[in-house]
Amino acid sequence: MRLSEEQERPLTINIVPMIDVIFAVLAFFIISTLFLTRSEGLPVNLPQSATAEVQTKTQITVTIQNDGAIALNKNPVALSELESEVRALLEPETKNIIVLKADKQISHGRVVAVMDRLRLIEEATLAIATERPQKN
Repeated sequence: MRLSEEQERPLTINIVPMIDVIFAVLAFFIISTLFLTRSEGLPVNLPQSATAEVQTKTQITVTIQNDGAIALNKNPVALSELESEVRALLEPETKNIIVLKADKQISHGRVVAVMDRLRLIEEATLAIATERPQKN
């Protein structure tokens, strides 16, 4: 039973703890996405370049190993079949980027031969993978 002399306190919702939880979850997702880097391709010794730009979207990776073997997304492929295999992986109506990862010990002629095949594909942009030089 309520007496008329008692004053009613206004109801309030304290949102400060909810904001703290939201910022904590947001910080977790930001930090965890930093560890989601994906590198497709075989390990090769890439040449260094101080003016290299990071590509945000990498779909197709062509790797030339130091023995001259060619791999498409880690699967071995012959030079004669490279163009048709890459065309099969292209997504229509999107910006397709083909990243060429060539070992720095491979001959220039082999790299040019692979680039020549990849440049026949007009629906894609060709990018060459490099490493940034180590700062001492």
